[in-house]
Amino acid sequence: MELHRVRVDTPACEELVFLDSAGSSLPPAVVLDAVTGHLRREAEVGGYRAAAERIDDLERGYHSAARLLGCRPTEVAFAGSAAQAWLTALDAVPLAPGDRVLISEAEYGTNAVELLRRRDETGISVETVPPGEDGRLDLAALRRMLDERVRLVSLVHMPTNGGLVNPVREVVLAAHQVDALVLLDACQTVGQRPVDVDALGVDLLSATGRKWLRGPRGTGLLVVREEVLPRLRPRLVDHTAAEWTAPGRYRMRTDARVFERFEHAVAGRLGLIAALDYAWDLGMEAVASEVADRAARLRAGLSTLPGVRLWDLGPEPGGIVTFTVEGRPADQVRDALWDRGVVVTTSQPNSTLLDATRRALPDLVRASAHYFVSPEQVDTAVAEVAELTR
Repeated sequence: MELHRVRVDTPACEELVFLDSAGSSLPPAVVLDAVTGHLRREAEVGGYRAAAERIDDLERGYHSAARLLGCRPTEVAFAGSAAQAWLTALDAVPLAPGDRVLISEAEYGTNAVELLRRRDETGISVETVPPGEDGRLDLAALRRMLDERVRLVSLVHMPTNGGLVNPVREVVLAAHQVDALVLLDACQTVGQRPVDVDALGVDLLSATGRKWLRGPRGTGLLVVREEVLPRLRPRLVDHTAAEWTAPGRYRMRTDARVFERFEHAVAGRLGLIAALDYAWDLGMEAVASEVADRAARLRAGLSTLPGVRLWDLGPEPGGIVTFTVEGRPADQVRDALWDRGVVVTTSQPNSTLLDATRRALPDLVRASAHYFVSPEQVDTAVAEVAELTR
């Protein structure tokens, strides 16, 4: 990867050591131009006409997403966020009393809350598959828990804390043995590493624009495999998702866009499409290699510092690095690093069951170095953390 090129495309990275792409990354110039340019056009001719002028680009966006994610354009729906995409997908899964939903201890808190609410509403059971010693979902335990009453397995590809990567393909193969659907939360992996829906075999996938894809906030993606669409029951339907064919009749769309709504931020969607194309042009293998290099460099540097403890799990941890500094609350470390031009964030352990209960973690400092962060900047971040330990 041409580091100079991507840094030129990201002017702010010259002023900041930016280590928060797992939260909300810095968009490249092409994304910023797509968003602001369309907003200016809306101010000139109005929103409807401005959108009509970009109809071909908006349509091309489905192909851009499908190309990057290894699926068909008809299997792509745009959303306002990863959470909206995930909640929309779950809401469409028919669940009845006695049905079972399996989750891992790395389930994201937002997802878990809605699953528990759905449990209370419908009488389903929500059961947790324990992790193995390395923190990943225990495949043997999963196979023991699967039966014909399991309707859904909800899996987080990479949790928000610790950067571990769950074994998606193996989970899918096991779940499909009992005809259960698999919903993958790929919020932290899409844009960080290759994610191929066809190869993984997942039935539903949610992703965000603002993190590793470097798109705008308020954007997301939902992938719905063509073969599982007839099993789903979308409940929130407007005139985009269905056609009013007669006073007493309507016809639903037969592709993933049945999960979309008419009203959306066109500028944001154009920005997301630009981000998808930018990631594709760089190449996801190259992106993953650069992210892995920066994360490994950051972990290696932090591991040498007295009073600093790393909390990452998994045999091949991803680009999220979590740590604590002895004697300093996480928010104080974050703020002190901000003052030094190093952008990190904090992560609460109740984001996942694994961290809140089994590991009983304190609040963590979370750092995530994307490909536009130079190796020298990673070393600078380590040096600034070292100052806080003295």
